[in-house]
Amino acid sequence: MSDLAMSQYPKNQDSDSELKRVAIEGNLPLKAVGIENLKEANPYFMPPHRYLHPWFARRPTPASRLAILASILPPEVDANTLLDWMQIKPRDEIDVDIEEYVAEKKRTEDDRDGNLEDHYGYPRPYTRTPTTDEKADIHELLRDHWDGELPTVLDPTAGGGVIPFESLRYGLPTAANELNPVPTVMLKVLLEYAPSVGSLQSELNRWGDRIDELAEEELEPYFPSEGERQTPSHYACTYAVDCPECGCDIPMAKKWWLQKRSSSKGVAARPSVSEDGTEIEYEVVRLPDDVKKSEYNPQDGPHTRSGAECLNCGIVMESDAIQDRIHDSEFRYEIYGVKYEKSSGGTAWRAPTQADYEAQSKAADRIDTDFDLSTLLDVKRYIGDEDRAGPYGVTKWRDAFTPRQLVTQYEYLQAYKQCQEEILNQYDEQKAEAVLTILALVASKVIDRNTRFSPLDTSNGLLGDALGGKHFTLQWAFVENNPAAGNQDHQDHLDRVRDSYEEIATYLENEDADDVQISQRDAADLPIDSDSIQSIIIDPPYYDSIIYSEMSDMSYVWLKEYLQDIHPEVFSDDLTDKSQEAVANVAEYEEVATDSKSKSELAAEDYENKMAEIFQELYRVLEPGGVMTVMFTHKESSAWDTLTKSLIRSGFTITSTHPITSEMPQRMTPVVEVQLTVLCCSQGENRTIVRRNLKRFQLCGAMSVLRPVK
Repeated sequence: MSDLAMSQYPKNQDSDSELKRVAIEGNLPLKAVGIENLKEANPYFMPPHRYLHPWFARRPTPASRLAILASILPPEVDANTLLDWMQIKPRDEIDVDIEEYVAEKKRTEDDRDGNLEDHYGYPRPYTRTPTTDEKADIHELLRDHWDGELPTVLDPTAGGGVIPFESLRYGLPTAANELNPVPTVMLKVLLEYAPSVGSLQSELNRWGDRIDELAEEELEPYFPSEGERQTPSHYACTYAVDCPECGCDIPMAKKWWLQKRSSSKGVAARPSVSEDGTEIEYEVVRLPDDVKKSEYNPQDGPHTRSGAECLNCGIVMESDAIQDRIHDSEFRYEIYGVKYEKSSGGTAWRAPTQADYEAQSKAADRIDTDFDLSTLLDVKRYIGDEDRAGPYGVTKWRDAFTPRQLVTQYEYLQAYKQCQEEILNQYDEQKAEAVLTILALVASKVIDRNTRFSPLDTSNGLLGDALGGKHFTLQWAFVENNPAAGNQDHQDHLDRVRDSYEEIATYLENEDADDVQISQRDAADLPIDSDSIQSIIIDPPYYDSIIYSEMSDMSYVWLKEYLQDIHPEVFSDDLTDKSQEAVANVAEYEEVATDSKSKSELAAEDYENKMAEIFQELYRVLEPGGVMTVMFTHKESSAWDTLTKSLIRSGFTITSTHPITSEMPQRMTPVVEVQLTVLCCSQGENRTIVRRNLKRFQLCGAMSVLRPVK
């Protein structure tokens, strides 16, 4: 076993305290962990679970590992040993503490030769699972500390599953609960299928390819080729309405770039008015080869904040009138550029042809005449405070898709259904469920980039994602995507999800899924015995930052189409649960707010009450002497105040709070640490819990350690 150095007991605990002191109540290597958190935020080197499916506010691996290990290990574990077990350790011998070593490597990072792994002398921690010997050492120490048993780690609001996933990697009994069905499915993949079923590479390849083949055959009429093997992969689209003055089309594009390489270089659509003055025609130009920016500036689209200018007569149609037209379906989907695969390899852009518009019309006709398509996603949308699409008439989930987008998704769904029975018959129940669940996640990722909410990413001529902005907004430049062609197609998403799953499975190949309990419940009503949990690590919902249920509905309605027969208990409702979700959702109080109490105040009260109920439930399930660690990041003081009030009501004592850098800074400012002063409070005491420098919370989060007063 590694040598352990004694650390000082926390000053706010008496030496004869009945509580089992743990490492997190002492000094922690926060600087090294913060540096690793920022390294993991690099979008090109993220952990594999982030690629399974879109989700929000996942905690970084280093912070999660620190919270887990430090919350259960005894205080004798020193910082070097803790970092070593977290896989933050150089390969070569060093003559300084690991934290000093990591800090120096961070300071000299810009002067390095080679990549970050070469510079730091060890790979990113998420790529390294503790060895069998390391886990044996940890488990021996834990059994000594926890009366002969390994402590159970519970995450009651598990979300994307980082905390329970890392707990399982350390071979710990793990419980994960989540209210929302979408991350619940991800938890099944991470914590159940990966360790129990293992590799599915050949199965996912086989059935993913089969789904692609079946769908591609059905979709061919809707994506006509201009020439041999020039299959369209993306249609760049906007909206067009009739000019009230001259009747000509007014396109709603704000810019005409299709693929922008610099301010004066790239590929763009160039509009012109037809000879009869009734419509807009397009050509594709390359700057500066075909035309210079001084002659034609693609930045100058007809649509601005105040309205849209008619290219024929010059009248400006105001924004309110545009919104009314789109709301009342008095518009057309306007194609202004087509990306296609060249027969010689690579891709190129061309102008739309009559065949492209005929295919678009064919999709619209099918929507009207095919019964299954005419009722697909005929589900009323939840229009929340952050929704910007409802005023434009997007009131049902089918409205979030153009006819061609809806037909495209439907054909992939039908192809999946054709394969479903054969998959269920060919494999044992759990393996079949795993294959079908992962294939459904692939389809849901494709959908995220093929809606009226998904922007055209002109920086590379590809698809943006609908969920990236954490709100639903109609895009004035969006894409009708052909998932059977080009990059960002179904195969590309399949490859990414499959590879992510395979990597996850290798990390868990020696772990026992029987030690994991997954539940889908309100965290205020857990299916767990009282006094049975030793450690709770909770990353609570972030007040009003993200309305998780509202944002996940787009994925939910499609995953339900795919998985309601596989996981009927998960997909039993039309939409996700809004009433039990612990967030400050002002939309729920729009109609009951008064002059004396605003909707924001009512939402804050609701969040406080629900979090208090959750913490009280966690108080119930946590054994006497157990530990709860709360990880929370929010830049608004109101969020911290509300969470603190919930904690005061719950019956816990706060014994320690640590600042930790857990987010990539959004501005070019130095990373700083938050200075926190923590007072020990038990239930009913009405005094300040945390004094803080609020300006710095935008860059840093805090881990608060709490004990039940039982």
